[in-house]
Amino acid sequence: MKVLTAAQMREVDRRTSELGVPSQILMENAGDRVLEIMSQVYMPLHEHRIAVICGKGNNGGDGLVVARQLHTRIRPRALHVVMSGDPNEMKGDAAANYRMLQAVGCPVTFEITPEIEDATLIVDALLGTGIHGGAEGRPLELIQTINNGFPLAEVLSIDVPSGLDSDSSVPPGEVVQANHTVTFTAPKPCLVLTPASRFAGKLHVASIGSPPHLYADDPSIYLSLSTPSLFANLFRPRVPDSNKGMYGHVLVIAGARGKTGAAAMAGMAALRAGAGLVTVASAESAISQIASYAPEIMTEPLPETDIGSISIRALDHSMLAGIAERKNVVALGPGMGAHPETAHLIRRLIEDLQQPMVVDADGLNALTHKDLHDYAPRILTPHPGEMARLSGSTIPEVQADRIGVARSFAQERGAYLVLKGNRSIIAAPDGRVWINPTGSPAMATGGTGDVLTGLIAGLLAQFPEHLEAALLAAVYLHGRAGELGAVKLGEKCFIATDLFQFLPEAMREVADLSHQV
Repeated sequence: MKVLTAAQMREVDRRTSELGVPSQILMENAGDRVLEIMSQVYMPLHEHRIAVICGKGNNGGDGLVVARQLHTRIRPRALHVVMSGDPNEMKGDAAANYRMLQAVGCPVTFEITPEIEDATLIVDALLGTGIHGGAEGRPLELIQTINNGFPLAEVLSIDVPSGLDSDSSVPPGEVVQANHTVTFTAPKPCLVLTPASRFAGKLHVASIGSPPHLYADDPSIYLSLSTPSLFANLFRPRVPDSNKGMYGHVLVIAGARGKTGAAAMAGMAALRAGAGLVTVASAESAISQIASYAPEIMTEPLPETDIGSISIRALDHSMLAGIAERKNVVALGPGMGAHPETAHLIRRLIEDLQQPMVVDADGLNALTHKDLHDYAPRILTPHPGEMARLSGSTIPEVQADRIGVARSFAQERGAYLVLKGNRSIIAAPDGRVWINPTGSPAMATGGTGDVLTGLIAGLLAQFPEHLEAALLAAVYLHGRAGELGAVKLGEKCFIATDLFQFLPEAMREVADLSHQV
């Protein structure tokens, strides 16, 4: 699902009108869709006391359509239409809809009275996608009133909660806190990126008549929301005569003495993702501990340094090359440590191994200044601190422009990049970017990144011809399992291995959707 900036949305609307759908019809359709969703969410709608709070622009025009439809069709227990300013200042389609509201006899007011404060449902049509900077003056007063002056009411915002900058993840000032937001045609960046998206409540995306090819097929619109429709086909039932050789063999090169859990979790995650076989190669003194976590994991002992990390001697006599032979995918980095020998080994493996590779944790720390252009597909999975080191910036700079930083790095290095965090960002080498909608604060605990590394590797081993779908699926399922676990166990008690308990349910949800794709 594409994500459209304000400028892109205006262009889609303009081109839709050029195709023969007048802008006034688009506004009418927008109001109709809002009313349909209100009727579904707030049944029975006619029992509510409703206040529709409208600005002077097109967002207010959408609200006036809703008000007219409520007045003529639904006839709720009470209906109040509150204007933020002089209707004579309205223009175009918004002004036309104000005249239509007058024609059907719906009264309008300009102040919030005690009677209006008893509303049970507020329709926020105050400010739309056209604002930049914080709300001021009368709109700001009304935003504050919506948030604090209606003790009995839920809030439904039209297009975006008033006060948000459509294109920004950071609220520029005070913002309406909505329970539901109905946006049109496609999500806007502020609705899918945190912290701004927290103001939207439950998001509903409604079609108002713009042909999808105007945006879905436009390569200049590079930002999308990752949804199960993009990868549900990977979760169709397996053929009855399946065998382990059909589903790939993952090699996990990870771990060290005292850091065996990272290697084991990555290996177990690859198996839980559905890989047919998983081998973990690690320092010799770590192998017995890694093997004790799960009998399903095969192991390969490697020479080690004086501190128990994997030594560069693992390359002698093509030892690791032989182990890697006939493996589909390599996962590299978790728990390997920062010994100079180990870091040198990591760089050599990234250069030499021909399989697709997932690089995380200590694998990333060895790559600060590496160019990845000439290698087989590489998937890097940094958290913000690792991303700052990789990009030569700071954590605040990364967090201020997560999409831009991830996209630039992926394009410059020719790699896929997963910038982990709230609403993880997945960037492709060609500049396309996806926002992952799943995840939970419960996942802010050691080891969840190791599980993600294994999930990516395990899905990619099964679907080597569908790298992007496998990558998007892994990130989505990882976050969804965290969401399910947080509900069941609580955010504080959740630990990384709990992801394995809830991964099957997350997969079943996606598998159920595969029948509809």
